[in-house]
Amino acid sequence: MRRRITAMPLTAAVLTLFSSLGFAAGPAASIDDLAWMTGTYAGALGQNQLEENWIKAEGGSIAAMVRSTGGGATGMFEMITIEEVEGSLVLHIQQFNPGFVPRTPAPQKMELETIGDHQVQFRAVSEGGMRSLGYTKNGDTFTIHVQSGDRPMSHIELKARNIWN
Repeated sequence: MRRRITAMPLTAAVLTLFSSLGFAAGPAASIDDLAWMTGTYAGALGQNQLEENWIKAEGGSIAAMVRSTGGGATGMFEMITIEEVEGSLVLHIQQFNPGFVPRTPAPQKMELETIGDHQVQFRAVSEGGMRSLGYTKNGDTFTIHVQSGDRPMSHIELKARNIWN
């Protein structure tokens, strides 16, 4: 008895393999590539102080709590998460007024654009206040690179600080 071999099982296996791999929208990267971001940073933003507190990269994510203060009051809180998604990284960001009142109906989504040694840049893929957002670190200087609307890229320099001071 002869068996007839068909291409159908092989085609199904190949399609299953490719669909399970998932293709990243941005460059290949792991959350471990952002371990350098962990820390507490603060600096001047006009008349106010901006501080970013990045927790350790773990479980496929890293996150930050951001606060802007000045004149004896808090002006804004911001939550940032970066997660591994299909072999790349996705950033979500949302700002809040005091009282944890969201400034926008939903977080803005950004996908990884470039990543390197102590530098990362994301580009917006959903509506929100920013076109791009990135970070670099050189010694104790943590720099935020943000572009909003048609304005040129802004660079906000923060310095590492002890969270207990």
